[in-house]
Amino acid sequence: MIDLSEFFEIQTRLLKLISRAKRRAFIEKINWDIRLSGIIGARGTGKTTILLQRLVDEGESDNKHLYISADHIRVQALGIYEIASSFFKLGGQSIFIDEIHKFNNWAQEIKNIYDAFPEAKIRFSGSSAIALQSGISDLSRRAVLYTLSGLSFREYLFFAEGIFSPQISLPVLLEKHFELAKGISEKGPILGYFRDYIDHGVYPYFLEGITEYLPRMLNILEKIFYEDIPSSIGVKTAYIPVIKRILWLVATSQPFTPNIEKMSRDLNISKEFVYIYLDALERARLLISLLPAESGYRLVRKPSKIYIENTNLLKALAGNIGIEAMRGILRETFFAQQIKGSGSTIAIPKKGDFLVDNKYLFEVGGRSKGRSQIEAQDNSYIVKDDIEIGNQNVIPLWLFGFLY
Repeated sequence: MIDLSEFFEIQTRLLKLISRAKRRAFIEKINWDIRLSGIIGARGTGKTTILLQRLVDEGESDNKHLYISADHIRVQALGIYEIASSFFKLGGQSIFIDEIHKFNNWAQEIKNIYDAFPEAKIRFSGSSAIALQSGISDLSRRAVLYTLSGLSFREYLFFAEGIFSPQISLPVLLEKHFELAKGISEKGPILGYFRDYIDHGVYPYFLEGITEYLPRMLNILEKIFYEDIPSSIGVKTAYIPVIKRILWLVATSQPFTPNIEKMSRDLNISKEFVYIYLDALERARLLISLLPAESGYRLVRKPSKIYIENTNLLKALAGNIGIEAMRGILRETFFAQQIKGSGSTIAIPKKGDFLVDNKYLFEVGGRSKGRSQIEAQDNSYIVKDDIEIGNQNVIPLWLFGFLY
């Protein structure tokens, strides 16, 4: 029987640092009654906090619930199954396993725990869907997976400024945007808060200090490049600069319309590897690829446009080209990220900027944006930056940050 006292001591120290008051709505979307569930998503989005907050809910002081991190040296030495086996034999009820993708053969260990202890509950998290891909397929009949996005603008306001507003569905937002925007904007300088979010609001570690935000984000990028991507697609370290260059090309475009043949020539790699690297970057939550809003034979593998996953990453990668040059792409990146984070589908139409849920057409721009491009289209809307409140089919951009 393994001595678990060290793991409980680590758990106690971590729980002292966890906020009990401010929680993401995501935690309520998870069905914690099922036996096996996993939280996946980009690095730095707050998965550890959610696991520990749930552990508090289930009972932090009765030793019936245990948190371990798969990258801890003792976990690596002893094995997840052996630790869980000792825990459940002592009367444990649920185990929380963080950073599970750091443990080799993790899926088999989880499967063995699941089968050996039919009343046990297992919750796990992984920092990258790209690193979890093969294991997830092995557990597909047993596990329910939940994807955690970065903070929405609504969530940022709650964590940074203490301003709470309920989540708004897209149909309600489109129908009642004037009243909604008016009510929210009365709570503070909403455009100022919005600029802060665009700069440093997507990842919750801004709470630990804004000056350290950019270095932490760049550190996360390096871990993705040199840990997650190589382990998932078997790429040699020598090719990491090529993958970095692809990401930089997307970041410095307005937006990036991929020409696979040209990329293949310029990067001196085959077209197949261009697709592989783009796919790896998207599964690592660094890119958003949008297909054309077409069907049938026209809907091919090639995306119509590619965006950096969020505005904070975009500014970190391409900030040296100047804020004015970036303003248009920042708007579109924000819109795409918030729509995708809400669970809606998004594609590139022939007219306008975005088609959402195959029904709503949007044109995104600044205060002076006109209506001519989509004026005759049904269910069409102008989304404007730099305005607090809209009218008719003109909606302020920041309001789309309240969709999740």
